[in-house]
Amino acid sequence: MADLYLKALEAERKQLWATCRLKGLPKGTPERMRIDELDRLLAEHKAKADAKLGAKVAGKAGTQA
Repeated sequence: MADLYLKALEAERKQLWATCRLKGLPKGTPERMRIDELDRLLAEHKAKADAKLGAKVAGKAGTQA
């Protein structure tokens, strides 16, 4: 199943990064600060998804023994 939240975060980050590159925006601008926030949100979401996947794998391994 597609992770729409993850795709939305990545799309927003990609768009903001392109804007920053085109305009040559320095660090500290609202756009660059939002990119930093999106990076944090992406890392948290991926860690949560990995933990959920790890729990599923551990659960399946325990039932197959």
